[in-house]
Amino acid sequence: MTTLNGTAVATLSLDQLPIRQWATVLDVERRDDPELRELALRLTEIGFVPGEAVCIMATGVPGREPLAIRLGHSTFALRRHEAALIHVTPGAEHHG
Repeated sequence: MTTLNGTAVATLSLDQLPIRQWATVLDVERRDDPELRELALRLTEIGFVPGEAVCIMATGVPGREPLAIRLGHSTFALRRHEAALIHVTPGAEHHG
């Protein structure tokens, strides 16, 4: 749980979101590891920013990797460890 505008909201990482369930990006986790910091910056630069609607459209087999992620009008393939850096809350006001 985290708070957003004073309201408690359920949070999970994007890799944990069920397929075809829309969610809203809360933030991208920035860790101390330089490689992960760079990855978080790239994710932010391509549009994983607070308030954006996201959805896992499909997953690869085996191991549910890569993930096909819908973000706005674009679809990206992310590895599970990349998607794990993106924190979301289920549900989205505006989506595709």
